[in-house]
Amino acid sequence: MDIAGGIVASRRAGQRVATVSVDSMPFLRPVYVSDVVSIFGAVEQVGTTSIAVKLETYVRRHDAVEQLKVTEGTYVYVAIDRAGRPIPVGSGD
Repeated sequence: MDIAGGIVASRRAGQRVATVSVDSMPFLRPVYVSDVVSIFGAVEQVGTTSIAVKLETYVRRHDAVEQLKVTEGTYVYVAIDRAGRPIPVGSGD
């Protein structure tokens, strides 16, 4: 989920991002080895240097058509420069 959220945040920021926090991530159902996992993310809030991304994870079991929600969470990322220091969102390196 962190990688999926990082992709969403990086695209919105137009630069590198680093994860700074994750809110609660309740597991609603188990994820099995044969499950096909899909993660959907959307920007929830943009601050000066941070971006909050809401993520929802679903699985499709074996031959099932229906997807089941297994967890969700909000991840917060901060835009960073090449040295890893926080910078304003959209300011680039």
